[in-house]
Parts: sequence; structure tokens; C-alpha cells
Amino acid sequence: MTELTGPEAIARVKDLVEDIDFTMLTTRDDAGNLVSRPMSTRQMDDNGDIWFFTSDDSKKVDEAEAHHEVGLSYCDAKGMRYVSVAGRASVVHDADKMKELYSPSLDIWFEEGLDTPDIALLKVTPVETEFWEPAKGKIALAAGMLKAFVSKDTPDDDIMNHGRITH
Repeated sequence: MTELTGPEAIARVKDLVEDIDFTMLTTRDDAGNLVSRPMSTRQMDDNGDIWFFTSDDSKKVDEAEAHHEVGLSYCDAKGMRYVSVAGRASVVHDADKMKELYSPSLDIWFEEGLDTPDIALLKVTPVETEFWEPAKGKIALAAGMLKAFVSKDTPDDDIMNHGRITH
């Protein structure tokens, strides 16, 4: 496995997170259970923070405020690309940031657009991030896995790119 670090790894995570778009946001409920729901990523900014729109009046906001530690799981099964983020969540009411990130596609969730009374942003600041993706494309990955299967050997180390970032 080819290990990526530093600015190269951060750039790959940004590309993956914004391209895969949907993630499962995992929070902890009052009973201590881990619960997940899909969220659409609006942006990973230059500081590495990942931004989502949400409603102040939602269970995920209550859970994120009670237990700031959250997880994000991005999965592009067809492309064999994956990102896992352990981070800290905070609710943000910044009108300028909302204006920057809002698009009409969100009107389905926020009927009054940016004037929706309980609209808010959920910011996840990564603490630990890992990603995996084919090093040389899906076809090369499939061929490498087939070769390993036929030869009953482990796949070559350079078949996948992997990165781990401690923020």
C-alpha cells in the first residue's frame, strides 16, 4: 500500500470528500448508542473543516452538541474510494458562510432558503482522517486482486493508496 502524507494526503482527502459528497454522519445519542444518518457535504475548507447544512431543531444537532465527537464515513463502492473522519462537531450560525455554501438544490430541505428560521451549519473539524483508493485506477486494482486470487498470494503493496492524517 502506498502511503501518502502531508499536503499531498490533505489534498487527496479534500478531492475525495467533495467528490463523493454523501457521508454517513455518526453521533452518540443520550443512551450512548452510535447513530448514523446521510449528509451532503457542502465543502472541505482550507483549514480542513467539513461543512454541512442542517436544522437547529434536529436530533443530530442535539447529539453533536451533547457529545462533540463524531464520525464521517464516505464510501464510493464503484470507485473503490473510502474516507473515514473522526472529528469534533460544532453548530455554526454564520450568515456569510451560509450564503457562500448555499445552493438552490437545498430548497427541498429549507423551504425558505437562507431565510428558513432554524437553518444552521454543522462544522466537523477533523482530528484523525484516513482514506483508501486504487493507486493506479479501478482496472489495475481489479487485475491486481485477480492476480492475487489466482496465485493465492497477497496483493502487491502498491495496489492501493492509503493516507492517514492526524490534525
